[in-house]
Amino acid sequence: MKQRIRVVGLIRNEEGVLVFKRSRGRSESPVFWELPTGKIKFGEQPEEAMARSLTEYTGLIANSLKLKDVVTFLAPEDSSQLSNLYIVYDIGVDDKRKPTPRDRYTAYKFIKDIDSGTHLTETTATVLEIVDEKLLSDKISHRASANAIIINVDGASRGNPGPAGIGYCITGSDGRIIERGGEFIGFATSRVAEYYALKKGIERAIELGYKSARFISDSLMVVNQQNGIFKVKNQDVLPIYQDIQEKLEYFEAVSFVHTPRSKNVIADFEANEAIDKILKKK
Repeated sequence: MKQRIRVVGLIRNEEGVLVFKRSRGRSESPVFWELPTGKIKFGEQPEEAMARSLTEYTGLIANSLKLKDVVTFLAPEDSSQLSNLYIVYDIGVDDKRKPTPRDRYTAYKFIKDIDSGTHLTETTATVLEIVDEKLLSDKISHRASANAIIINVDGASRGNPGPAGIGYCITGSDGRIIERGGEFIGFATSRVAEYYALKKGIERAIELGYKSARFISDSLMVVNQQNGIFKVKNQDVLPIYQDIQEKLEYFEAVSFVHTPRSKNVIADFEANEAIDKILKKK
């Protein structure tokens, strides 16, 4: 499967978030708007690529760059699926300096709502739906729909390796818990438990018919491996990882986000409760 890697920036002020009008190329091409986006050149770090692309295409200079998220999602390209990995930055710029679009861009504006009537590129719409809850303003866009959900997952092991359990919590866009649960998986390491938890969350999303999902885990290893930042080298989790990649083909849009353990309490509780129920029986 092909993979496209891009850096993308979020620039905000009281008017909203900054988007740029793509150069149409052929005059009959439709007009699209997108977040400032760029490729990573050979030898560049992502933040260097972001700063360079911003200046080259918009005339703006980044005063600050803060990594906000790493988003992965699948999008159709011709007859196949294209894997997209977008490294998203919150960017601070000089408020007094106006953008001067060039090269790939011809105009700019600020939008306050993703459903404002502005024709966004598919990738920009997907990124905004996933990472910028403020921009949604509690509205449902043409792509988000009721199928956009958040799934927290967690794995636990007593002894590492030892008795292990997994937990998950599925939350709707309205903050309502749709489903939560846990399962004892036997004797395993915490690494294996974390991956089985993610697999369970993905399976439940598929069974419930969701096409767009944001998976949240307190395992930085799992999140970074799913986002393609780290390679999977451990043979104990490789088969689970490969199974997960096949299941991800089902989704139209997915993202993987790291969170502190303190903010993953329900999934953590379910994983440990599953272990406790088995241990109490012995």
